[in-house]
Amino acid sequence: MTAQPRIERTTSTCPHDCPSVCALEVEVIDGATVGRVRGNPRHSYTAGVVCAKVARYAERIHHPDRLTQPLIRTGPKGSGQFAPVGWDEALDRVAHAFREAEAAHGPEAVWPYYYAGTMGLVMRDGINRLRHAKGYSGQYSTICTTLAWSGYIAGTGRLGGVDPREIAESDCVVIWGTNPVHTQVNLMTHVQAARKNRGAKVVVVDIYDNPTMRQADLALLLRPGTDGALACAVMHVLFRDGLADRDYMARYTDSPEELEAHLQTRDPDWAAAITGLNVEEIERFAHLVGQTKNTFFRLGYGFARSRNGAANMHAALCIPAVTGAWQHRGGGAFHSNSGVFGLNKRLIEGLDVVRPGTRMLDQSQIGRVLTGDPEALRHGPPVTAMLIQNTNPVSVAPEQELVKRGFAREDLFVCVHEQFMTETARMADLVLPATMFLEHDDLYTGGGQQHIQLGLKRIEPPHLCRSNHEVIVALADRLGAEHPGFSMSPRALIDATLKASRRGSLAEMEGEGFLDVQPAFERAHFLDGFAYPDRRFRFKPDWASVPVAKDGPRGPAMPPLPDHWEAPLMAATADHPFRLATSPARNFLNSSFTETPTSLAKERHPTVMIHPEDAGPLGIGEGTWVRLSNERGSVTLRATLFPGLRRGVLIAESIWPNDAYPDGRGINTLTGADAPAPFGGAAFHDNHVAIAALPL
Repeated sequence: MTAQPRIERTTSTCPHDCPSVCALEVEVIDGATVGRVRGNPRHSYTAGVVCAKVARYAERIHHPDRLTQPLIRTGPKGSGQFAPVGWDEALDRVAHAFREAEAAHGPEAVWPYYYAGTMGLVMRDGINRLRHAKGYSGQYSTICTTLAWSGYIAGTGRLGGVDPREIAESDCVVIWGTNPVHTQVNLMTHVQAARKNRGAKVVVVDIYDNPTMRQADLALLLRPGTDGALACAVMHVLFRDGLADRDYMARYTDSPEELEAHLQTRDPDWAAAITGLNVEEIERFAHLVGQTKNTFFRLGYGFARSRNGAANMHAALCIPAVTGAWQHRGGGAFHSNSGVFGLNKRLIEGLDVVRPGTRMLDQSQIGRVLTGDPEALRHGPPVTAMLIQNTNPVSVAPEQELVKRGFAREDLFVCVHEQFMTETARMADLVLPATMFLEHDDLYTGGGQQHIQLGLKRIEPPHLCRSNHEVIVALADRLGAEHPGFSMSPRALIDATLKASRRGSLAEMEGEGFLDVQPAFERAHFLDGFAYPDRRFRFKPDWASVPVAKDGPRGPAMPPLPDHWEAPLMAATADHPFRLATSPARNFLNSSFTETPTSLAKERHPTVMIHPEDAGPLGIGEGTWVRLSNERGSVTLRATLFPGLRRGVLIAESIWPNDAYPDGRGINTLTGADAPAPFGGAAFHDNHVAIAALPL
């Protein structure tokens, strides 16, 4: 008789780069294999829901192409020719390369490079402990959040907002600049609760007719980058029609009279010409939010993808300050709770050994850094050695042609610690096999909710895979880097971090697996004042002094009050008349899940959406091969005719690997790495391009 498998249901946390950071229930079969993955129903934000790609995580963790042994390059860079090598030899070679770089050019010639392939604090951020202990070049992390966070904090003074679970208590929910059906499905759980239990109206503001817009009572389809114009016209109507809460503004905001005077000329007719909306849509939106005091504005990361994104985020955020929605349960705004967790990461990141004056290199400008641009290098030495964890810049970074050219340098040593042979790993000199989240211990926070969460080891990894922490500790030993964190296990680091942060201990959290740290209602709604010295919301921010992590001002001067602002380089040109946005695909998460069979089958192949009325005159039909091009290069892919966007706009849901395109050039060939105001960022949805049909 065949023995039945032993199935244990245990808890964990999704590690991927998503605001939800879902609490999970995971089936472990016979102590070794992952089965089904579900959302944890005991977690008040996850609420038992998880996205489809994580639900099928067994496809990823047990994938036959997973890296399981260290590899050393034996052929030309990028050839994919590697041979197995032992761990000790591999780590010795990395340490030797780092010492050579330091001897030739100083420690800043070494650049540890990482991002959010895991959101675990130990495994993601531990690379900074090595950086700080050795004085290696710093990383200014601009690729995702900078523009949106700058715009939000410009108004509030700190990163935080209304408890996202209060969406279920709202009578109107505005989803602006995010497509949560693709990217944050848990948000929709709370939206549907508001709709079902309260009859809440749902407004979605976006640049194409995506699955979230199709669930809206009012879907507002904008031209990209025109959010500020819509926000200004809405506020114009609020003031004009007596829907502005003047008492609230007098108590909580800085310059309501100046704002009202400024908005006199920003009426719906003005905004309609800019946004592509009609006047009736703008008026309807304004009256809905003005008459529904507990309107919840859920503002997403779409704002971070345009050069004027910080200004647009701030403009949208001003609306609930005009209506006074912050006063009401289920009202106000939310972008990210990343500022509420209060964790002391000194041991994890080595913050006590930071060397003042060490240069910061812009993560988004990796192509410029590696090709020797003096400004990108901050007029310092070349980067000649890198350790890369948790990111895949040869696919995801802007200005791909520069990125590829930089990684092809013979004088650049690169070690990539990865789970799969990504395009960045193929350019490496050494590739080290990494664990996945169920194979190591870690601690998580998620900006989209309010819990500190555990994700503890549940199965053994393939026997030659090592965690990020193990690699950092081993390199520190070889390089003579000193810090107490190098002698601690992940569990010890988690426990010490919780205790230093006054967030309990590992033992106390281990039972439930998460800790709710949502601030009190008064603080979350800024009823105790906004986080500026005068406790007032800023309609008129001093952009240069917004209290956000930054590396000095970037870009041109910004408008002092909410407005439609066309930042430099945004506008289409005669040669490049279309605006291209690279919006998130449903079945990929950045470049993760592009290796799993179900995700690949569902996404099929790279496409670009074009309005039929734009396509016809260009001889483009459904499935036509087209070339997108601009001054940075060209990309070949198939067109799909799609009426659900404004004319002159193209949408390429991404990120497909470069080798999914017939000429090997992925969509980020076309994206720029210029640093938008006020503090930089990566404008992935803000590209002017030409499109042309290719001959059969």
